[in-house]
Amino acid sequence: MIRSQGVCVKVPASTANLGPGFDTLGMALSLYSWIGMKESEHTQFHLYGDQMNGLTADKTNLVYQVAQLVFDEAGVSLPEIEISMYSDIPLTRGLGSSASAIIGGMVAANALIGSPLSKDKLFDMASRLEGHPDNVGASLFGGIITAVWDGIHADYIRMEPHTNLEVLVVIPEFQLSTSDARKVLPDQISREDAVYNISRSSLLVAALSQGRFDLIGRAMSDRLHQPYRASLVPGMSRILEEAPNRGALGVALSGAGPTLLALVDRGNLRKRDLETYLLDTMKEYGIQASARWLDPSSDGVIISENMPSNSFLDMIKGEVEA
Repeated sequence: MIRSQGVCVKVPASTANLGPGFDTLGMALSLYSWIGMKESEHTQFHLYGDQMNGLTADKTNLVYQVAQLVFDEAGVSLPEIEISMYSDIPLTRGLGSSASAIIGGMVAANALIGSPLSKDKLFDMASRLEGHPDNVGASLFGGIITAVWDGIHADYIRMEPHTNLEVLVVIPEFQLSTSDARKVLPDQISREDAVYNISRSSLLVAALSQGRFDLIGRAMSDRLHQPYRASLVPGMSRILEEAPNRGALGVALSGAGPTLLALVDRGNLRKRDLETYLLDTMKEYGIQASARWLDPSSDGVIISENMPSNSFLDMIKGEVEA
């Protein structure tokens, strides 16, 4: 049964890899996008906010396309829909903007037709579309996700983030597509580097699950992707080396970048010094950037059962970043 009043979903941003967990580790972050969806006589889009610049407002739009995938899977024909979108998640910066759109579009479409598909089914569909399960899993389930994808099915375990864990992201002004960031990766790696990453990824999952902040820095070391991507983000190699001595528990490239992410103990008195160091270092390399203090988001996507009669922006007022 199609919900005549429509639905609205709130989707968190995400960071992936966390250093060594390439395509397997993800964490939801307290930046959000909102997607509203209704049945309509003709397809129409309402795109709000600076992060919507450049998105298509026709049936090539990613949210529209993933909605149709859900309808097709459920055996429902709903070719004409009204979509409203607002996002605080910067595009192509390594904070899961595409994953949030995929999850938001799929969950909204599924809820619109009465939720015939399970979350696990949506996770499989989203992982197939994204090509890896880390970002979409974090946006769907919230918290910290460790997941595997075999091309058909994704298995995952969700961990609740420690209450003292805080996240500082430094977001360069330039964009970096995931496809470009993957082009610099080698086709083969040594056994030594494989063991290096496996051991640290395993240690990182254990440290995060048990709140062992003392181990996070060493566990976030990586030889699989960050050394090869360092040329794409000036200043990155220096920051990865120095930031743990400036108050960070550990530092990593967020997803494919160019955003850099530092995990921080909430009670650390050096937090502002760390922020200044990161921004100043980027500036030394000619990179203008902004810093945001975020929390791990325990909630994944949240569904509002209907779209009210007033405007989409009025509905999300008070939640949108000022």
